Amino acid sequence: MIKLVATDIDGTIIIPERTFTDEVKGCIKSLTDSGVRVVLVTGRMHAAAELIAKDLELNTPVVSYQGGLIKQGDKTLYERYLTPEQTERILQWAKEENIHINLYNDDILYSERQCYEIERYCGNLHTHYTIKSFSEIKKDKVNKLLAIDYSNPAKIDRLEKELPKIFPEIYIVKSTPYFLEFSNKEASKYCAVKYLQKLWGLKDEEILTIGDQNNDIALLRAGGIKIAMGNATPELIAEADYITDTVYNNGFVKAMEEFCGVGAA
Repeated sequence: MIKLVATDIDGTIIIPERTFTDEVKGCIKSLTDSGVRVVLVTGRMHAAAELIAKDLELNTPVVSYQGGLIKQGDKTLYERYLTPEQTERILQWAKEENIHINLYNDDILYSERQCYEIERYCGNLHTHYTIKSFSEIKKDKVNKLLAIDYSNPAKIDRLEKELPKIFPEIYIVKSTPYFLEFSNKEASKYCAVKYLQKLWGLKDEEILTIGDQNNDIALLRAGGIKIAMGNATPELIAEADYITDTVYNNGFVKAMEEFCGVGAA
């Protein structure tokens, strides 16, 4: 019996650059009404993820920053940061690479300048940001750094393969074709789900994990039942036990019907 559904947000329950369907929202309500814990596990910043959790009327912990932060209400259950030294090394690399960086410190999103990348990113996710020179930021609670290149996804693919050799002490993962994320080694979706599993005393087979992008490989590996969306990357599909329909065709709902016996309300 499934007791925990750990789900990605973007591309899994939310259609990219849109929102979730009524069917997805109804399905999540049916899951919670039946006693299944539904936990959002996302690369988004906590402030943005928390709004979605509230819209879905979830009172479970919210996992943000790829697993770098777990909060339930005002209570912090788990957090892992990049060190100031790691942050400075990545920022120097980004400057040499001429690639845009979002810097998240203490759940505040910073960009050094007003530009297409930050406007598009925040416009799509309805997220607020602050323009400030990175040299003026203390960098004592850096949740993650996000490199963005909307024009050249092949570059993101290349960097995802190359950079772990340059920064072996940092968790580096592609979260969309345009995004490359940098965080603490213990800030992964796997670590977050395993923390909740231990907290709640769950067995592997009682955990269902579902996602669509490469950063969800860690998420799927934490579950006893591993589901890839129909729009998932080939790398994620290779990790899955089951492939559901796409996010555009309510694949999440169909997966819940299959494995939890619960569909849209």
